[in-house]
Amino acid sequence: MIDGYALVILLAAAVGFIIFATAKVNLHAFLTLLLAAYGTGVLAGIDPQEVATLVTDGFGGVLGYIGIVILAGTIIGVVLERSGAAIVIAESILDLIGEKHTPEVMAITGSLVSIPVFCDSGYIILSGLSRSLAERSNRSLATLSVALAGGLYVTHVFVPPTPGPIAAAGILGADVGLVMLAGIVVSIPVTLVAAKWASYVASRFHIDPEPEVTMSDIKAEYGRLPSRGQAFAPLLVPIILISLGSIAAYPSADDPAFVAGTLQSWLLFIGDPAVALLFGAFLSFTIVPSFSDDIIDEWVSDGLTNAAVILAVTGAGGAFGSVLGALPLEDFIGNTFSGLGIGLLAAFIIAAALKTALGSSTVAILTTSSLIAPLLGSLGLASQWGAVFAVLAIGAGSMTVSHANDSYFWIITEFSDMETATAYQAWTLATLALGIVSIVWIVILRNIVQLVA
Repeated sequence: MIDGYALVILLAAAVGFIIFATAKVNLHAFLTLLLAAYGTGVLAGIDPQEVATLVTDGFGGVLGYIGIVILAGTIIGVVLERSGAAIVIAESILDLIGEKHTPEVMAITGSLVSIPVFCDSGYIILSGLSRSLAERSNRSLATLSVALAGGLYVTHVFVPPTPGPIAAAGILGADVGLVMLAGIVVSIPVTLVAAKWASYVASRFHIDPEPEVTMSDIKAEYGRLPSRGQAFAPLLVPIILISLGSIAAYPSADDPAFVAGTLQSWLLFIGDPAVALLFGAFLSFTIVPSFSDDIIDEWVSDGLTNAAVILAVTGAGGAFGSVLGALPLEDFIGNTFSGLGIGLLAAFIIAAALKTALGSSTVAILTTSSLIAPLLGSLGLASQWGAVFAVLAIGAGSMTVSHANDSYFWIITEFSDMETATAYQAWTLATLALGIVSIVWIVILRNIVQLVA
């Protein structure tokens, strides 16, 4: 088996192949990652039969950990979209914060909706709302579009059960509950930064909202809208359950003084991400406007269909990571970077480079996680919290930057009547700022945790 600089060259070639195949040849990320996994293993000198086993074990191992979570999360997302619950969430936040802070309203709404829904889908769902609110508050559509896009983007890369961060948690062996809690802590100030960027930078570009529909039209389209409690419940209840499970699983949780054994077992059960998200999925059925077996079957089927590609790419990322884990990378990285303390920065830079080259945040997260997983010890990130912050650092890199090779970039421009040159200034630069702010905040948080722990 090759090692040393030859192995690093092979690794760089594998990453280059992923970039070329996805960005230039337009080969699907699922096939690209699998080809990279098989090719890297064979060229590294691993026995071909062992390579085949590594790929299948890695594929199944990751999906066994997060498959149910992804499926349940997409079901929740479909129900939020089609029941009008996303509209209710936005109106509730608007009533609470006030029209004076409409950019903050759109950013916060986006950040909540994007937890179970892909950011591009969330943007499409809420684009009509941003037009209506821009008209209502006498603001440029560019302002609310960038605020909405930023809010959606932040939780898309930081907060499970969004596929990217939850897949990274699975590949890196990080506790999903802790990733969720830490991701929320990271997301709050970064979401507000997105809103402020929209207010002070994107607002310089005037775009007439020209709403195609009014708020009344939106309500008429969905029929009976859910109550506020019903709209928020599928989002908040799983988060609360997973948080309780993480608390019960904390190292001191086995102390009888902390929690009784039976209670602890139940908290761990309901706090398991798969159980919590399934509970959220069934809870979301209570907000279906005209409840019927046909509607539930159709919406669930659509959710499962939407999840298929996510599952395939996530599994392929796990397969690539499994092969990389069998290579002798750790010794080389350890000898080269020992004592430099650049673990989080390395994860951020790799993810940012892949995001900029590939366009897909999810592929950037999966690829970087696979590269970083066997190196956590060498990079000083082998602890429980180290893995959590590695996931977050990768997430920060995966939003840096969004430009013309990113489908989300074009969704924003098309659905907000934004010219490409304007989008580069109002949105692409925003993602650069958000990425830098995020990694700085993540490093600060990690230092705080290390002092407290």
